[in-house]
Amino acid sequence: MNGKTSGISLLESRIIVLLNKLKDNHLNLKTLKERNVLLEKEKMEMEVQVKSLKEENKSLKIANNLLGSNEGKTQTKAKINSLIKEVDYCISQLTEMN
Repeated sequence: MNGKTSGISLLESRIIVLLNKLKDNHLNLKTLKERNVLLEKEKMEMEVQVKSLKEENKSLKIANNLLGSNEGKTQTKAKINSLIKEVDYCISQLTEMN
């Protein structure tokens, strides 16, 4: 009987250790999921910021070209042509409505 009792006690202690590890793993998983959510949110904010900065950079390059810089003249001309086409389209839409 003594051998069975010590075996059961050993089994109980191992089960307690495993349950504690399971609890720790569950807490770690919860913490990691929360961190992942925060990092995803931060990533999205950074992507928006990068997009905004790229647009600002593009606008600054165009403004620089309009002020006489020789770099990117074709880009500036293409942008101006695109804007003219948009204005023409808007005008044609307005004249069709009348």
